[in-house]
Amino acid sequence: MANNIDQSSMDDLSIFLTVFHENGFRAAAKRLGLSPSTVSERVSALESGLGVPLFIRTTRSVIPTAGGRELAERVAPLLGEIRAVLDDVASSLEDVRGLLKLNVTGAVMVDILPPLIDRFLARYPHVRIEIMVEDRLVDVTAAGCDAGIRYGEHLAQDTIAVPLGPRLQRLALAAAPAYLASRGVPSHPRELMDHDCICLRYSSGAMISWDFVRDGEALSVNPPGRLIIGVDGVAAAIDLARSGRGVIATFENWLDPHFQSGDLQPVLPEWWDSFEGPWLYFSSRLMSAPLRAFVDFIAQERERG
Repeated sequence: MANNIDQSSMDDLSIFLTVFHENGFRAAAKRLGLSPSTVSERVSALESGLGVPLFIRTTRSVIPTAGGRELAERVAPLLGEIRAVLDDVASSLEDVRGLLKLNVTGAVMVDILPPLIDRFLARYPHVRIEIMVEDRLVDVTAAGCDAGIRYGEHLAQDTIAVPLGPRLQRLALAAAPAYLASRGVPSHPRELMDHDCICLRYSSGAMISWDFVRDGEALSVNPPGRLIIGVDGVAAAIDLARSGRGVIATFENWLDPHFQSGDLQPVLPEWWDSFEGPWLYFSSRLMSAPLRAFVDFIAQERERG
């Protein structure tokens, strides 16, 4: 087997990992800002240097070979450590430099993470940030990221986790005043079975459950949604609720502006369930200078309240 990999192949390895995680050359090219032909050529050069194919290419799909999968699993952590070392060398306590790459759930991109990122970038003008938004749980190290942001039930046992954003959030229900005037206001969660409901589905295919708690009584309702929308389309789902298409259940903080405007009315607020806010999680082995600065920044923000 050939083994002609040299230092110039480091970029090719990064490109290969992007193709692996994006499941295709075109998607990888879009993320990298390169042409699909350039991405294909660099992966082919890597395959030539190794002497083994890394992907099975068809007209409809790009599938990693066994060798490609092994290379991705073993190289991703190494490249992450190399990037962390380079960022450390280029940084000082006063002048942090480098790339902070985060893998986050879309739930934090509405109103929790953007203002934090804005203030962090203002404090550290030489840091660059890349945010990958997806709701499926991933190994952030294998995905080439410094850290992830997920809710508590998704945290792995062997990671460091620090709280980010509000420590308690609630699943709230809402509907347009005109809808409730015509269909009636439910007085118990079970009555939702007789209402038009707008349900949200994770990218994994699982539905967001409608859970309720009141005076020690807990129950879940799975209404036959008249509208089922992927979580990436939550803004459109809320707009449809505002137009009177049914009852929606989602984050209270997303609905608050519409409660204030009167476009939406709270439904069964005495039954709303609370849950822990999001967490930033990461491996202690891959603490790059930008990540250390971000963790410290979050702690300072939390102390300020």
